[in-house]
Amino acid sequence: MRHAEMQHVFERMGIVLVCLIFCTPIFRAQDSRQQLAAPPPMKAIAREERSQIDEEKDAKARVRTAIVLAEEHLTKAETHTSQHDYEAASEELGKYWALIEDDLSFLAPMSHESNKTRDLYKRLELALRAQGPRLTSMRRTTPLEYAVWIKEVEDFARKSRTDALNSFYGHTVVREGQQKPVNERPADKQPKDGSSVPKTKRQ
Repeated sequence: MRHAEMQHVFERMGIVLVCLIFCTPIFRAQDSRQQLAAPPPMKAIAREERSQIDEEKDAKARVRTAIVLAEEHLTKAETHTSQHDYEAASEELGKYWALIEDDLSFLAPMSHESNKTRDLYKRLELALRAQGPRLTSMRRTTPLEYAVWIKEVEDFARKSRTDALNSFYGHTVVREGQQKPVNERPADKQPKDGSSVPKTKRQ
């Protein structure tokens, strides 16, 4: 009887061992997937920053303030990345994202034919041009689970820069898929000697 019980125990232990051998890779794969599921950066503007932006009555000062605040958050994100604090870096990038998005929303309803508006878009474009390589550098030194979200911010900044350029040059540049106005067609060429084309003689 004791021998049968021992044999039964060994059989159970064997089953448990087999389960551990085959299930461990599955658990590791699940852990890898969980590591890739880092939360996206939350886009938010702090109350103090919102007040600081809204207090600016001049459009130029307002846009400049938002750009300066966004720059500060990007710098903090770079510092956190160098310290391997990727979660804190992601939080700072969310604030950066929100401020740039807020600037674009502020500029959108303005007349794009105004030199003042074009100057504001140019200011934003210059800032985004300088910040793009910094985002790329951060992404390359960040683990994949957080790097995917930096790529999102990077793509957003690139698109925002394109939108700013289109708004700056939109009054002169023909965009892709847009036909040239009819009045821009070249006039009929005249002979070099200035003479008119001879009419056909009647028979």
